[in-house]
Amino acid sequence: MPTPTRSVALVTLGCARNDVDSEELAGRLADAGWTLVDDADGADVAVVNTCGFVEQAKKDSIDTVLAAADLKEAGRTKAVVAVGCMAERYGKDLAESLPEADAVLGFDSYADLSSHLEAILHGEKRESHVPRDRRTLLPLAPAERQAARAVSIAEPDLPEGLAPASGPRVVRRRLGSGPWAPVKIAAGCDRRCSFCAIPAFRGSFVSRPADEVLAETRWLAEQGVKEVFLVSENTTSYGKDLGDLRALEALLPQVAAVEGIERVRVSYLQPAEVRPGLLDALTATPGVVPYFDLSFQHSAPNVLRRMRRFGSTDAFLALLEQVRERFPTAGVRSNVIVGFPGETEDDVEELCSFLERARLDVVGVFGYSDEDGTEAATLDGKLPDDVVAARLDRVSRLVEELVAQRAEERLGEVVEVLVESVVDEDGDPHVVGRAAHQGPDVDGETELELPPGVDVAVGDLVRARVTGVAGADLLAAPLVETEPRTRTTVGA
Repeated sequence: MPTPTRSVALVTLGCARNDVDSEELAGRLADAGWTLVDDADGADVAVVNTCGFVEQAKKDSIDTVLAAADLKEAGRTKAVVAVGCMAERYGKDLAESLPEADAVLGFDSYADLSSHLEAILHGEKRESHVPRDRRTLLPLAPAERQAARAVSIAEPDLPEGLAPASGPRVVRRRLGSGPWAPVKIAAGCDRRCSFCAIPAFRGSFVSRPADEVLAETRWLAEQGVKEVFLVSENTTSYGKDLGDLRALEALLPQVAAVEGIERVRVSYLQPAEVRPGLLDALTATPGVVPYFDLSFQHSAPNVLRRMRRFGSTDAFLALLEQVRERFPTAGVRSNVIVGFPGETEDDVEELCSFLERARLDVVGVFGYSDEDGTEAATLDGKLPDDVVAARLDRVSRLVEELVAQRAEERLGEVVEVLVESVVDEDGDPHVVGRAAHQGPDVDGETELELPPGVDVAVGDLVRARVTGVAGADLLAAPLVETEPRTRTTVGA
């Protein structure tokens, strides 16, 4: 008898890399005959792609699994399966503490997820994932990793596959219809930051060859995507396992030249690895936005060394000066951690001084908490929770003020806005998009004040002048009164 049609909903939490993983899973499931639906309450199986980065992300992941499990009581949903970073990181322990989930599956299950879901619907019990250090799955030397990766693509059913965390690249199915999409150019990380567990469950760094990246970008352009967001755990390492440390500089103009792609954005740059050639490529390549997602984490040398990171206040300010010498209005965002073990009041003062001088567009501020299996969890000098909370509040309030000031500096600036939504509100169109310095989801947005008679559509690029600000958000008036431009050197 033929297998009846099954439906599945993929619920994604976390970062843009998880978004790519979910769309790859969607492609595989669709190829296997599954019907993709948007909402878990309308699906036979809800697959929750979890995030395991920080405590709040873990809590959100657990809450989402529990909410999906509640649907089994009230709706048609028959099974709830947890995948993703938290499932990979905790495996059996998560399954034991979360019996509401019908299965907890790791990255090695991705290649044949359809069979796992079918078995679960037939009442079979799937063995919960057993966590392991994925860095051991690939050769230590980066130059030897591509050969191991090729084996896994040729034989995707290997039980101990050597592929990047999300498995062999097979097919992708878009789960949204917006004008931008992430493209994963690498997986894993070779850095050993003392606070971070990501390398252990995402594995060693592996670049995707340029032809794969370009093929996926062309496919996305055919789906109507106008902006691609190149993502990885550490984008500045791209190419080191391909034998070319300048591979990213060579890749950017090729991606920008794909027909239909109007903007290319790059995420997650390690300050210590930003080379002059990369600065040039990010600020002078037509179609590539001058956007710098720089992972500073702190600026006090004492704290950075305990984090096993390079840099200092002076070094970071010098890097920002190099960026702005090339492109004065470049967008810069970062994240910082306060309350790290051993952090002193003087260290906090130095961080605040750095942030005041850095003029960053957006800063994410996180209070330190121990992460399982990390070196930082074993360090001395732990600070009381109330001290961490107080420092988090102080730096967050400072950042809120500084981000608003930086936005005000853009008053009168000409920006190019990618339109992401057009909503008719009682005959008055409400148009929202992002300027070049605003990354997706987390860096604010720009609302366009359209003059009478001017129409725009999602995916258009509109040249406009900034007329108002609200925090990191901008208000801008289009400079054109006919049709918006569709290809330009951003910021020109």
